[in-house]
Amino acid sequence: MAGIAKFGRGSRKIKKEAELDITSFMNLMIVLVPVLLMMMVFSRITVLELALPQLGEASEQNLDVKDQRLELVVRADSIAVYYPQGYLVKDIAVTEQGYDYPALQLVLRQIKQTLINKNIDKKAATLLLEEKIPYQVIVALMDTTRSYQDVLIASVVDAELFPKISLGDAPSDARPSGPNGLSGGLK
Repeated sequence: MAGIAKFGRGSRKIKKEAELDITSFMNLMIVLVPVLLMMMVFSRITVLELALPQLGEASEQNLDVKDQRLELVVRADSIAVYYPQGYLVKDIAVTEQGYDYPALQLVLRQIKQTLINKNIDKKAATLLLEEKIPYQVIVALMDTTRSYQDVLIASVVDAELFPKISLGDAPSDARPSGPNGLSGGLK
């Protein structure tokens, strides 16, 4: 029996630990991480919140100046700016290049400045769109209505115009010019 025990002890061999070679995995990570980081910049998503117009707003005629709405009626041939609703401020015709966004922004800046001078902080605007206005035009109108580029202390910043935007359907092609048929504007 002593011979068997001797044989049993000698048969166990000490196993060496296997070396783990992670060089190829590290090379893959060195290439993959910068590629993934570059792709993140291109997949950024921006969300813009929209507000729906209130149900009872259209029927009320005697609203306070602070409660009046700024409306942009967008048609295939023009953009009409109304403030307060029902009073035409400016009708901007479409040019050969398309909608005249700089002219629209100038009108909106004038309205905003007039409101600031009267100590009225208005941030809401309603875009009333015809049925077949292209999506890119809607996005450009929203960007134009929300803010504009301005220079402040030697740097370009986005100045706020009307960031709270509501969308709606444009009224029929009979263009209103005011409650008494007269075109008005800012009071």
